[in-house]
Amino acid sequence: MNETHKPALRLAVDTGGTFTDLIVGAPDGSIEIYKASTTAHDPAEGVLNALKVAADAHGESLRSLLGRSEMMIHGTTHAINAIVTGRTAKTAFLTTEGHPDTLVFREGGRQDAFNFTIPYPEPFVPKALTFEVPERVLRDGSVHKALDEATVVDVLSRLKALEVEAVGVCLFWSIVCADHEVAIGRLIEEHLPGVPYTLSHRINPSIREYRRAMSTCLDAALKPVMGAYMSGLESRLADSGFKGRLLVVTSQGGVMDAGDTAAAPVHLINSGPSMAPVGAQAYAGAAADTLIVGDTGGTTFDISVVRAGRIPRTRETWLGRPLSSHMTGMPSADTRSIGAGGGSIAWVDSGGLHHAGPQSAGAMPGPAAYGQGGTRPTVTDASIVLGYIDADFFLGGRMHLDAEAARAAVSRDVAEPLSMSVEDAAAAIVGLATENMVQAIMAITVNQGIDPADAAYVAGGGAAGINCVAIGRRLGCRTVLVPETGAVLAAAGALVSDLVAHHQAMFYTDSRSFDRDGANAVLEKLEGQCRAFAESTGIDPSRVEIDWVTEARYPDQAWEIEVPLRASRFRSDEDVAALVEDFHKTHQEIFAVSDPGSAIETVGWIATVRCKIGASKPGRIHADIPAAEAIAKRPVYFPGIGWTDAAIHRFEALAEADAITGPAIVESAFTSVVIDPGVTARRDAMGTLVADLGTNRQGVSL
Repeated sequence: MNETHKPALRLAVDTGGTFTDLIVGAPDGSIEIYKASTTAHDPAEGVLNALKVAADAHGESLRSLLGRSEMMIHGTTHAINAIVTGRTAKTAFLTTEGHPDTLVFREGGRQDAFNFTIPYPEPFVPKALTFEVPERVLRDGSVHKALDEATVVDVLSRLKALEVEAVGVCLFWSIVCADHEVAIGRLIEEHLPGVPYTLSHRINPSIREYRRAMSTCLDAALKPVMGAYMSGLESRLADSGFKGRLLVVTSQGGVMDAGDTAAAPVHLINSGPSMAPVGAQAYAGAAADTLIVGDTGGTTFDISVVRAGRIPRTRETWLGRPLSSHMTGMPSADTRSIGAGGGSIAWVDSGGLHHAGPQSAGAMPGPAAYGQGGTRPTVTDASIVLGYIDADFFLGGRMHLDAEAARAAVSRDVAEPLSMSVEDAAAAIVGLATENMVQAIMAITVNQGIDPADAAYVAGGGAAGINCVAIGRRLGCRTVLVPETGAVLAAAGALVSDLVAHHQAMFYTDSRSFDRDGANAVLEKLEGQCRAFAESTGIDPSRVEIDWVTEARYPDQAWEIEVPLRASRFRSDEDVAALVEDFHKTHQEIFAVSDPGSAIETVGWIATVRCKIGASKPGRIHADIPAAEAIAKRPVYFPGIGWTDAAIHRFEALAEADAITGPAIVESAFTSVVIDPGVTARRDAMGTLVADLGTNRQGVSL
């Protein structure tokens, strides 16, 4: 076929800690998966490497492949990595006079309330770069003290002398009256030309000063870093032949144009993990009312849920350990991460206690079996020892692993210190990683009123298949689902995601005297912003949807919860009564308690506009493997059973009607799924591998 007449492609790229995942989607709905090692020093290089692998597989040049690609969706950890490693811009914080300690005090609290030897974290912006601005706006929007512009100009001259690279501005009650913040923005442009800045009322118009200030400063600090990354990526893609649209995954579970994300990079902090529940919902949404989603990469294990068709959001996204770090203050898909993955290092401490993670071998040097200089045993090495992974079929045979090096590492660092066999040591490594994952899942399920026994477990990530059945049994789930694109679940979610923008406003009212006119005025304004965004994208209006949510609470309750609205306006008292009813129901679901006789207060209002840019259903992997029979047998070690011959099946070869019973291994080029003895698995109409655990469930201790 002439290259110029080949069909247009859609690309989805997810940069992980170990591998960069790529999905190539064709117009006929078929998709192909590729992986390349992540290049931590230059993530864009890892993206191009994955694209080169795809181009080689297609028998064409990289320029040709990119030239016929109409869209690329990119999930990146570059923003969070910049924060964690301290590579953000030198940022100044401007706030209302008399309140310089907003970032110092945070919201109080610590994980261990009575352990005073643990210091509070340093403020994200140091006190030396925090400046007070003479002004004060009251909660009703009236000006109590006018802005002293002369003092602001003096502050800006000091920032110039300090060579500040970005400025965050968060003034009291600017969410009600933004005139003073707007004026400061104008002065920054005049006196610090070229220095990026963020105004809090634009990036995060919500109550709670610390969270708004944090999101403002984070956004400002990331602008130079992410602006350079995005422009550099766009330039390198263009130089390689890409002329399509570059979109970037956001923390909220949607995508935005690359230029828009560079202007508001705080939306990218939780970029990659937010797509896993989107992919899980697309592939397995009909399997159960509640999905528990585990995305196991080389470095981290990311957990999320899909509940009643919705992906819960949270504003309590921490940049480290809860209460011991800072939070972003921005709404994002509710995901949790722990240091557990295929690259998690196993070790024994001086007291003889066995650990798995959170340290990771990463992409370089990687596990001992990679032969790239790594010598410490990892979960991947243990899986090779147990026979779960075929060392000669890793990445479809493109990467050959050193099984002897894996065995030697496990023996030296775990088996010998614990005086146990190499096989039992390897099983203990995988078992410990499994237990770490289960405990993390409990924090996002049991602690929020979700019984895992009523949910299906969806396994994503290249390392997920090693222990997904074990996790499902430990949780008490009846079903474990491994999508055929599970090894690249986040990228699969990106391929079916919507172009999304969130608009929010604060407006307080009480159900006992609900201000329908005031609430409707806010909703009308938000709808106008959504419509304007949709028009700017050029998307067909028939493919545009708006979701409505309010942040509500019981009177005097400390925190709000999100409650979906049934309609875009309150036209009668019945609509208000429906909101109150939905609040009580949602509160019961989350906290297992409610007070139906109580009134409720609404504080924030959120409109999310979704523009459909792709297929609503994920594509299917095209594979030409004729036989569904087991292609081989190999010895596999199961704890409590020992070595046993397990049938080896190719994932792509299993038809919908086929059923296999463990012990078995279901392999693809990108994952190995361990089917425990006695467990039956089959593929459904979407190509997902469904493991039926039946009543053979261990269950968690609640």
